[in-house]
Amino acid sequence: MKLTSFGKFTRKLRIDHDELLKDMAEKLGVTVSYLSAVEMGKRNIPSKWADILIKEYKLDEKEQIELKEAIFFSSKIIKLDTSNFEDNKKDLVYALARKLKDLDEEKVTNIKEILFDNRS
Repeated sequence: MKLTSFGKFTRKLRIDHDELLKDMAEKLGVTVSYLSAVEMGKRNIPSKWADILIKEYKLDEKEQIELKEAIFFSSKIIKLDTSNFEDNKKDLVYALARKLKDLDEEKVTNIKEILFDNRS
């Protein structure tokens, strides 16, 4: 199993601060094995970790955005508040959630191209 985006971010953070896995685990208040499992995607990322990492490593605004993106893309469960969505947008979200696992790579690539079209 390979590192998640979160695992890559935290590994780079440790290297930049000349730390070991155990040093970061202590800051997060967990065991080395638990932190390793989170980095490998075997466990969910605790919600309080972002705030701890931002504070402990004095992350600047760019690093905070990178951390939050890494957490988002490493999450196994994504919660989305659709209460303010129009019905057609809710339908789209629910259809995507239901059908995503059955889409072939070509369709996934096409959807990503549409969704990421405005990315810089």
